[in-house]
Amino acid sequence: MFIINPKINSHTLKYNRTKAVSYAHQWAFKRNPRYYDFEDLGGDCTNFASQCIFAGSEIMNYTPNIGWYYININNRAPAWTGVDFLHRFLIRNNGSGPFSEEVDVKDVQPGDIVQLSFDEADDFNHSPVIVSTGSIPDINNILIAAHTIDRDNYPLSNYEWEYIRFIHIKGIRK
Repeated sequence: MFIINPKINSHTLKYNRTKAVSYAHQWAFKRNPRYYDFEDLGGDCTNFASQCIFAGSEIMNYTPNIGWYYININNRAPAWTGVDFLHRFLIRNNGSGPFSEEVDVKDVQPGDIVQLSFDEADDFNHSPVIVSTGSIPDINNILIAAHTIDRDNYPLSNYEWEYIRFIHIKGIRK
């Protein structure tokens, strides 16, 4: 018999994929003035991905150094704007905010994150947001939104990457 621990589940919320995707469409080709544009500081893709995730989660994690939050350009977590830091936070987060797992392409949904490495090394450097998938997701039917080179409803298959990983957001903790 499967028993649900009410203490754990009472603090777990559903990720609002509709809000995350709506935000991605709204801001794909412009910048929300509430957030700094990191275009000239290495790129804005993970900042944009974090904004989309926040639109779908509405809860940040203010843990210094290892959390995920944005107050202003000088007061933010590395995970808000850094590709690998975002991955690490989402996969390892046991505290408040969104939590995720790395999955196969067939298990992604709109509102999830793709991370790409364009180098020969296993060094990820781009974080598009999935805005649409086929009924069984695969590389050829996923559309993304992204910043740095602004995109919306852009085929993931148009990118040329060396490595790819998919981050499925499972939920949010209070």
